[in-house]
Amino acid sequence: MQAIMEREALLERRVSVEDQSSLWDKLSLAQKFAASSLTQFGYDLAYIREQQDGNTAVLLCDDNAATITSDGEINTSPSIHLR
Repeated sequence: MQAIMEREALLERRVSVEDQSSLWDKLSLAQKFAASSLTQFGYDLAYIREQQDGNTAVLLCDDNAATITSDGEINTSPSIHLR
């Protein structure tokens, strides 16, 4: 039973509180302002997708996703697939 619990903990993909801080550090200033406004509506920073044209922040709120481009543009209806 203990082995199963340890395995599940290792497979857990959610971001821990410590990792949240390091994610925020990777955001541009424009992304930080935009993400801050989305957190007021219940969104949480989930991960950052690194791309050639800049990083895209992905925030989640229940079953809804929002993205923020490196210049701070918010898209609350992104065409991304979440696993």
